[in-house]
Amino acid sequence: MINKKVPLDEIRYEYEEPSVTLLESIRTRGMAISVRVNETEDGYECVDGRKRLSACEILRKEDERFAMVPVMILNNFTKAGSAYWGNTRNRH
Repeated sequence: MINKKVPLDEIRYEYEEPSVTLLESIRTRGMAISVRVNETEDGYECVDGRKRLSACEILRKEDERFAMVPVMILNNFTKAGSAYWGNTRNRH
């Protein structure tokens, strides 16, 4: 899995009306929990976090900082393994 920020426009998801509480929370603190996505040939597909993405879509009209969202890419393991963590030898 990889965590990074990606453009909201590159994530496919079904819009779902966010609550006022969620909108205010994200407006004030930003997105505290990354959206879970799968990487596809033409971008990303939302697995979990439609309401958070919908909130960012609304908030982006006020502030462009919501155009980039934190995601956890569930199906990308390119940085997995002990070499990624700086170990050349498994020490478990």
